[in-house]
Amino acid sequence: MKTADKWIDYKIIATSDGMKLEDWKDAILLRPDPQVIWKGKDLYSYPQINAVYHRSEKGGGSWEIVKPFPAEWTVSYGNLTFKVKPMGFKHTGLFPEQAVNWDEMRRLITLAREKDKQREIKVLNLFAYTGAASVACAKAGAKVTHVDAAKGMVERAGENARLSGVESGIRYIVDDCMKFVAREIRRGNRYDAVIMDPPSYGRGPGGEMWKIERDLFGFVCLCAKLLTDNPVFFLINSYTTGLQPAVLNNILTLALKGYKGKTQAYEVGIATDEGIPLPCGASGLFTGDGYDG
Repeated sequence: MKTADKWIDYKIIATSDGMKLEDWKDAILLRPDPQVIWKGKDLYSYPQINAVYHRSEKGGGSWEIVKPFPAEWTVSYGNLTFKVKPMGFKHTGLFPEQAVNWDEMRRLITLAREKDKQREIKVLNLFAYTGAASVACAKAGAKVTHVDAAKGMVERAGENARLSGVESGIRYIVDDCMKFVAREIRRGNRYDAVIMDPPSYGRGPGGEMWKIERDLFGFVCLCAKLLTDNPVFFLINSYTTGLQPAVLNNILTLALKGYKGKTQAYEVGIATDEGIPLPCGASGLFTGDGYDG
């Protein structure tokens, strides 16, 4: 497991009985987490809680405000700054555990630019949400194309880019990712790196259906056609329960067999004050030949 343990503005205070208690710098939030199947602590009694997210039996849920806190605020990870805002479906607009991947992508982009100072590193970020990965890559000097079907999330991504001073390095596209990739192939556009963070299930703006078990492998194969001859990396993130790292490793190995490089896959987690890492999904990473050392 790769564990995010370098945060200053965020930490997990405790976990118990399907919940995690988090310190987001300006607010203490208690949210559900399906990985927390152990018990032992009454997290609801923590005296400084600002808000608790309650699931509904009908689906979704809502926030219960316990103590006043800002409607939105910012947290920083090194020289990256992001907006935090509690939203529906328990989200805050940021997945802190992904810091392990932000660090690795920035390292790879920096290495590629050092190897060839004339090379412009082009990154395609698909299902890009609020753009933390886009911001991280742009901060390392890459030119990023950010694609998501949700206009509101793309707008949030623009705000995050401005907070980190990289707005000129990111191009934003509101579109169905599969349709966009197909058009880019027809246009002959190529990218040095691809990131994707696909949902388990979703609908595009035109009602397009996405199911990760059915569509992921074919989509990765399609995206492979967008890679340059000497790609830097290809990263897949998955929060789907039961989708093992080895599955992502196999998908990348098969889909990118025409490229030289190394494929690895790993659990992603985040450190807690309890001294245990909280599992938060899996990632698969292909690094191109010359960047895999």
